[in-house]
Amino acid sequence: MSFTPETVRAQFSALHQWHNGLPVTFFDGPGGSQVPLSVLEEMTTYLGHFNANLGSPYFSSQITTDLTSDARRACQALLNAPSEDSIVFGANMTTLTFSLSRAISRTWQEGDEVVVTALDHYANVSSWQQAAEDKSVAVKQAQVKAEDCSLDIEHLLSLITPKTRLVALTLASNASGSILEITDIAAVVKAAKEVGAQVYIDAVHYAPHQLIDVQQLDCDFLVCSAYKFFGPHIGIAYVAPKWIQAIQPYKVEPAPELGPSRFETGTQSFEALAGLIACINYLAQWGDTTRSLRQRLEQSFAVFNLYETLLSDYFLQRLRELEGVTLWGRESANSRLRTPTFALTFAQFTPQEVAMELGARNLCLGSGHFYALGLVRQLGLEERGGVVRIGLMHYNTKEEIDRLFDALQELVNR
Repeated sequence: MSFTPETVRAQFSALHQWHNGLPVTFFDGPGGSQVPLSVLEEMTTYLGHFNANLGSPYFSSQITTDLTSDARRACQALLNAPSEDSIVFGANMTTLTFSLSRAISRTWQEGDEVVVTALDHYANVSSWQQAAEDKSVAVKQAQVKAEDCSLDIEHLLSLITPKTRLVALTLASNASGSILEITDIAAVVKAAKEVGAQVYIDAVHYAPHQLIDVQQLDCDFLVCSAYKFFGPHIGIAYVAPKWIQAIQPYKVEPAPELGPSRFETGTQSFEALAGLIACINYLAQWGDTTRSLRQRLEQSFAVFNLYETLLSDYFLQRLRELEGVTLWGRESANSRLRTPTFALTFAQFTPQEVAMELGARNLCLGSGHFYALGLVRQLGLEERGGVVRIGLMHYNTKEEIDRLFDALQELVNR
């Protein structure tokens, strides 16, 4: 199948809605993407025919067991994990991170240090702050570069010492769209490993836009959420093979002691696992069907990157024509440097006023800090209501961008 806006959008029922006599346009992908029909169908099929728990000899329980293994293998391909046994499932990235932070911090001692960043969603900050507080461990926070809302790598590297036990950072800002360059990540990982520290990566905002390779990253942990990349509400964690058995999770006594399921508390959402497999297959559909799932994903994401660069470039062109607006983030459209997510403030209006005006026209987006509290505070925007966030996905179009800017132009001309 060739990649065109029409072939993509035909797979999403949500994109063809009208509300109060107006078409609906979604610019809130960073908060949660829309879901293709193939994902909905697989979830409904599982719940309607095979709903069961693990471990029994009857057919639907065996199907559920196979489904869980299939989901781990699909995520292994998505993340390029060395083994399916490194894939752990949970409710969402935040829940997984709080859970893993408690297990990881068991061995921390007073005098140890943890490094977090001001660029991150606070799911990857507050969890470590609270774990550190429990263990009387110091927390250091790396700054952002205000001029382009990217992470100040030199400042982060200066915070890593022989006392550092863990470095937590994001691959892409869910507020400004800034992406960490591979060379910068490599420098952080190298510095952390030189002092024996673990690296915990938040890839939630990165995952819909760039293909993840945990082996290239050489990280200890990586987390993402499928509902950000066209799937159901389920979280995914990569735990490096060396830590799967070495870390002792909080678990009920009879639960498995071996493999990734030792980190998975309670019964999993098996219907979400069915949808997760479908959404990874959705992502891979623009690759050569004779290739492996990983290879098809590589081909598909190359197509996404080209298209999203075109969208970003067009968005930035239209933005330059608009007066009284400030872009917080990189002005480059290069998909290797930014996702098509844009943080804006307006001279005449609060972010909340802009979001409400656009929402009344079914231009769906939000305002505020988006849990990127460190970034918004460092930019001095917290008391001003944060930013307007406009997030594009590969199902958006230039026509939708035109509709957005026509509405914005009308607003600023009042």
